[in-house]
Amino acid sequence: MNAVFFDMDGTLIDSRADLASSVNYTRQQLGLAPLPQEQVISFVGCGARHLLEGAIPERAGHFDELWPQYCENYKAHMLDETVLYPGVKRTLAELADRGWLMGINTNKPNFATRGILEHLGILRYFGNAIISGGDCAEMKPSAMPLRECAARMRGHRLSSHDWMVGDNWTDMDSGSNAGIKTAFCTFGFGHLNDSRYTIKINRFDELLRYLKAEE
Repeated sequence: MNAVFFDMDGTLIDSRADLASSVNYTRQQLGLAPLPQEQVISFVGCGARHLLEGAIPERAGHFDELWPQYCENYKAHMLDETVLYPGVKRTLAELADRGWLMGINTNKPNFATRGILEHLGILRYFGNAIISGGDCAEMKPSAMPLRECAARMRGHRLSSHDWMVGDNWTDMDSGSNAGIKTAFCTFGFGHLNDSRYTIKINRFDELLRYLKAEE
């Protein structure tokens, strides 16, 4: 069987509003002015430390103090406005019917990952093959989370027919480092930088025709 691994923010889910509001609630509690949504979102994709140090530069170097406060705010608001991108449910259902193994490879904190997937009705597609930030010794762009995620798929071994799907350079580099194909989601809010990809998709359901060729 072949496998496909998905990033979350900017790939499966549009979580911009909840990520930005949670950061701004934290800033407010610190007596700081809110930042525009797009400025906050520009720091998403490389893990929580990068997000908080970028979006709260006034407290740079104090991540251990900011982290519990941000966690409480995100736990309270991570489901306020977060939605699936169009075509996600239909695409995942069809891939499951075709026999694809599916996993999650995200730098998102692990306390949020399963709760969001369950709330949006897609947790069942991934089983135990979910790797979040903090679940491995390394995060994307390392290949380690992909290898760990594959191991949770009935012992699946990564091959050149597998795919990593995401909207950020960390996703593309993680896939490349693991020796698998990559699909860049142009509709997301990540940054490609100078990373390479196998294909790019402008809508989530475009993935179906590319993965069909691997069957």
